Amino acid sequence: MENKENNRSELAGKIALVTGGTKGIGKAIADQLAANGATVIVTARNPLPEAESTHYFIAADLSKAEDAVKVVNEINSRFGKIDILVNNLGGTSSPAGGFSVMTDEHWLNDLQLNLLSSVRLDRAIVPLMIAQKEGVVIHISSLNGILPLYESNLGYGVAKAALNNYSKALSKEVSGKGIRVVAVLPGMVRTGAMEAFLEELSGSLGKTKEETAQLVMDNLGGIPMKRIAEPAEIADLVAFLVSSRASYITGTNITIDGGTTPTV
Repeated sequence: MENKENNRSELAGKIALVTGGTKGIGKAIADQLAANGATVIVTARNPLPEAESTHYFIAADLSKAEDAVKVVNEINSRFGKIDILVNNLGGTSSPAGGFSVMTDEHWLNDLQLNLLSSVRLDRAIVPLMIAQKEGVVIHISSLNGILPLYESNLGYGVAKAALNNYSKALSKEVSGKGIRVVAVLPGMVRTGAMEAFLEELSGSLGKTKEETAQLVMDNLGGIPMKRIAEPAEIADLVAFLVSSRASYITGTNITIDGGTTPTV
């Protein structure tokens, strides 16, 4: 309890941006950063009803370069700085079935959402962090970036693998300038998006959602902890990584998967 009490002010004075921050992992991260004292801005394509909104909201489609610029300009105008950037936006609408069903459009959509949205926002925000000589960038990647599931989300996994590589490259470029860059690789997480993914995949496979969830877990090699993660568990890790307690952590990909990854 004492540690939780102390954490409530450790991000006081910090301005944090969380993309895709209105639901799932993004919302859990935004809520946790705010609970730790940060002023939190969230982006999504569509706003929540005003009664459900607890953070400063900017509507943006970050698959478009002009929207990334709009977000940064609005934050600069209203808050004057950005200390923490959590690139959480991601997902896929590509069909299951492996390489033969993936069109150019599917590949481009997966790359836009899971790689280029982060690249664009980093390009706009990291120079501002360099100017203030400090900042933290978190890329929310996926276990699929290192454990491909070709039959269910090939393009998504490939884009996340590219994000992992890019995150490492960016860290090597800017860590000496006071900017820490870390990728977080969750395994299966209990979110609305995961439920929708399992629903759609179960339909294409002709299985129940429960059978499909077990199939995905089996294809990953199983989850030793015998359950999928809750969004708050990912948020707790991110809150630590953006704090001063993680001041020497940069340039790494941190997996949080309940022990799924089969290698050391």
